[in-house]
Amino acid sequence: MTHDDPNDTPNPSVPYGTPEAPRLAVRGEAHLEAEPELARIGITVSARGTDRRTALDDLTRRNTTTLDLVKSYGEAVEKLETGAFSLTPEFTKHGRGERIRTYHGRVHITAHLTDFTALGELTTRLADLDLTRVDGPLWSLRPTSPVHAAARQQAVREAVQRAREYAEALGTTLAALVELADTGAEDTHRPMSYGMSRAAMVRGAVDDTPPALDLEPERQHIHAAVNARFTLHPPHLQ
Repeated sequence: MTHDDPNDTPNPSVPYGTPEAPRLAVRGEAHLEAEPELARIGITVSARGTDRRTALDDLTRRNTTTLDLVKSYGEAVEKLETGAFSLTPEFTKHGRGERIRTYHGRVHITAHLTDFTALGELTTRLADLDLTRVDGPLWSLRPTSPVHAAARQQAVREAVQRAREYAEALGTTLAALVELADTGAEDTHRPMSYGMSRAAMVRGAVDDTPPALDLEPERQHIHAAVNARFTLHPPHLQ
């Protein structure tokens, strides 16, 4: 039977350091603002009919018209997606039973635009279509935007600067970085909407070319934070 030498057992880590290698924990944060890079709008195309096939054909036609309109803006539209589709019967009481009164069809479409001048015109033209609802825009940065990297780097620099200031107050300097933890970087922009959806649902086109909305892009607020731990050279405390 053998016995392990206690000297061979590694010492557990000491989260608060030692007198020979005191530890310092700090937090670094960064708050940046930037112009948005993308605008997202939601489009709901609707159709009604007393006959299922009629409602479906009408919905198909309206959906095609909407998609063609959005696609006509070419490179201004970065991405176009069709989401949920539904065709739902509406029942009404008829004597002791029920019968289908009408059918309601809906298709949800999402468009991502990079040209904000085209956005105002497209939004107005979509809202001018029959039984079409428009929601948005929601402004955002791309996930790969350099602004996110800039915020993270600034948060790290702030953590190092703060640690140096604490070390200086103790009359010593930083020895090594022990840990750097990314607490997450997030886009804290608030979605913005405009109140024309209901009007678009109940009326069709009045003029051939409706005036374009003047949409002012909302600046994005980017936040990044890190937690950092350092070891210090032993300070000479008086």
